[in-house]
Amino acid sequence: MDLLPLVDGIGESPTAALFGLITGITFGVAAQRSRFCLRAATVEFARGQMGDKVAVWFLTFSTAVVWVQAAQMLGLMRAEDARMMAVPGSWSGAIIGGLLFGVGMVLARGCSGRLLVLAATGNLRSVVSGLIFAVVAQMSLSGVLSPLRDRIASLWITSGGRNMDLLAALHLPDASGLIIGLAFAALALILARRNRIGARRLVFGAGVGFAVALGWVLTYALSTVAFDPVQIESATFTGPSANTLMFFLDRGSVLEFDIGLVPGVVLGSFAASVLTREFQFQGFDNAATMRRAMVGAAFMGFGGMLAGGCAIGAGVTGGSIFVGTAWLALFCMWIGAMVTDLLVDQRHTATA
Repeated sequence: MDLLPLVDGIGESPTAALFGLITGITFGVAAQRSRFCLRAATVEFARGQMGDKVAVWFLTFSTAVVWVQAAQMLGLMRAEDARMMAVPGSWSGAIIGGLLFGVGMVLARGCSGRLLVLAATGNLRSVVSGLIFAVVAQMSLSGVLSPLRDRIASLWITSGGRNMDLLAALHLPDASGLIIGLAFAALALILARRNRIGARRLVFGAGVGFAVALGWVLTYALSTVAFDPVQIESATFTGPSANTLMFFLDRGSVLEFDIGLVPGVVLGSFAASVLTREFQFQGFDNAATMRRAMVGAAFMGFGGMLAGGCAIGAGVTGGSIFVGTAWLALFCMWIGAMVTDLLVDQRHTATA
């Protein structure tokens, strides 16, 4: 992939933003059509079901792992150069942040990525929740909540000045990541067949995972030709939501991958919903629902920044390169979401 003509023509930062836009559009279209959602999958699992939502989540996760691991074996990217692998990770942040994020996504009825996709389809509930999520994420990154986040994150960090590579830590061969991804894919296809999921939804579900791999490959390719250091990254929505918000508020902000990613998801999801006639304005049912969603969005904003990523950033993007804290954060998101569904939604249903 010869990127020099593109980089020379428009510059490194605009190229990074363009790659974010491409990744975001791919993600937005695929997520809208597949209805990919970690919150829905965890709730389904918590209620003893292995239905279509669990199947789609496993398909997305496995596709991301397979594509990313295959790309690495072909020399199209290097996981050890990815920012989330090259910097110290926080075990305490992954645990506490993951639990908080899991609680928040059940209360808000969608993870941060799903809220962004729904907002583009006319869901005003998701617009409000998404804005609160972005504001709290920014407060946690560099605002009044950042000292608390730093204190919790510093309680237990990874050793050696880097995050833990699970495959290397377990002394597994290079091909083991691809094999693990294929095993998850087999499970996903078994569940998909059991739930009679159509081929179109399967393709779009796999497309979400492909978008994650696309982001990794594009940013790695840019890093090999750029004069200035380029972060090797892919789809995540905690930091990018905060950065995109500040980009439109601060005239000193610069273009980067994040600034293209979030608008790209909006454009992709909006186009998909319009073309399929699913675009529809929706609001909150009542004040109680609004309060619940606002609290959930705030939990996700702080929890996602503390955990080092959201349900997509840690759960799929970080998971696809076997970042230790990302896998732990994902596990804690599942636990937080399942417990919240049990104590809040299932109990409410039982007493109604």
